[in-house]
Amino acid sequence: MVIVDDMEGPSPREHEIMAKRVFGGIRRSPAIVPIALVIILYLNGTGGAAPADLHWSQDPGSHCKFVAPASLTSGHTFWIGACVDGKASGEGMLRRRDGDRPGSAFFGRMKDGVPQIGVVDLADGYRAGSFSDGDIGAGAEPDPQNRIDAFRIAAEAARSVSAKYAGENNAGSAHLYEELAKTLELQTE
Repeated sequence: MVIVDDMEGPSPREHEIMAKRVFGGIRRSPAIVPIALVIILYLNGTGGAAPADLHWSQDPGSHCKFVAPASLTSGHTFWIGACVDGKASGEGMLRRRDGDRPGSAFFGRMKDGVPQIGVVDLADGYRAGSFSDGDIGAGAEPDPQNRIDAFRIAAEAARSVSAKYAGENNAGSAHLYEELAKTLELQTE
């Protein structure tokens, strides 16, 4: 059996009538335009999504995905913390490894794999604040409360890493991160 579609589709006049029905009411209701724009942007994937230009990485062991702050530089980076729906979430640590040695680390809060706020522990000091422009504390000097919040959250993250190591009976690493949490808290005074 062969089905033949002899429908030609709407004529130009029918398109015009349909357009008037759909768009004719917009002139009468100015609130529809902003609402329609928000809906269109959301449906096209730009509403509430993480910026597409972020560089995503993956923990080699757990395969948890994340965006590392640019100040960590590139290299094998590991996430210690919760992994929700395949993405780093909550308080924890991103630690870069330089061969067999630990490199810089980010202690802070992640949401859907993207850093929110925290501290990057570099060899020459700390970068603290919220995540913007691909890094922690990027741009202008963070306001004092943001800096205090960043160090407090970083201290919580270091304690959660310490608890993880304590749960694995790794007393040396548990002690190291507990002491680091105390050092991070001192930065708020």
